[in-house]
Amino acid sequence: MSNFVDYVKIHCKSGHGGAGSAHLRREKYIPKGGPDGGDGGRGGHVIMKGNANEWTLLPLRYTRHVKAERGENGGKNQLTGAYGADVYIEVPIGTIAKNEDGEIIGEIMEDGQEIILMEGGKGGLGNEHFKSSTNQTPRYAQPGMDGQEGFVIFELKILADVGLVGFPNAGKSTLLASVSAAKPKIADYAFTTLTPNLGIVDYRNYKSFVMADIPGIIEGAAEGKGLGHRFLRHIERNSILLFLIPADSEDHFQEFKILENELKEYNPELMDKDFIISISKSDLLDDELKKEIAAEFPENKQPLFFSGVTGEGLTELKDSIWKQLHG
Repeated sequence: MSNFVDYVKIHCKSGHGGAGSAHLRREKYIPKGGPDGGDGGRGGHVIMKGNANEWTLLPLRYTRHVKAERGENGGKNQLTGAYGADVYIEVPIGTIAKNEDGEIIGEIMEDGQEIILMEGGKGGLGNEHFKSSTNQTPRYAQPGMDGQEGFVIFELKILADVGLVGFPNAGKSTLLASVSAAKPKIADYAFTTLTPNLGIVDYRNYKSFVMADIPGIIEGAAEGKGLGHRFLRHIERNSILLFLIPADSEDHFQEFKILENELKEYNPELMDKDFIISISKSDLLDDELKKEIAAEFPENKQPLFFSGVTGEGLTELKDSIWKQLHG
């Protein structure tokens, strides 16, 4: 099983509100004591909370039901019942919660941020609230209200500075392994990477940025072919996009246009992102071939050449990425 999980559906139920008390004051020497019942306590909330130490929804993989505590009933002496304990669901930054209709409940953007998914039921009012000039000793109180209940869909979109975009075998995993401490699985066949990998890339003067190796695109991904929307949604959350076209491609510019079109079909707003075009596996090329490939691209979309195996061009690539991020 993969150690990366980006989609989880959980049945959530908040706590029922405690009932108000209908207690009447009964003390020696006070034969006609009035209403003395307290309010019921609120039921517990179900709360989503951001945790910067989590990178996946894996801890929630086998969580099917989450239920918060019921609020306690009101007591005598007008004592309010205790609130039911809230239940916290800790999720990575970048997690979006939706209801069954696909409507967004909330999005976690920072560590420690809390969003109430299901509100606990309100506690009932004690009989003290129902006292009037015509009814000095009400013998009834309000019951607690039901808490909210329903399915919540948790969807994680990777937050990274740079997202790698390319067909399978474009060299994305090799690049990530060569510039960071990440150890993605690498092999000479399509879709070695089935789940996103994140790596911290060290830069000059102890600076760094986060790079995401996202599973390879195939033509038709925007319509759900291959891994389809599962990985395309991760690309939305990257600051800039790094297109990788392998040196051994039959038509480098056409491959770039296909990748660009898949992103546009999925979400036209992705075209507003800054991007860099690169030619991977450039250790296979001599200077003459590099000139021929560069000539395929327009002047404003000139590619950078690098090799994750030999390290050629990696410094220039990182410089270009940093300039795009902070220029």
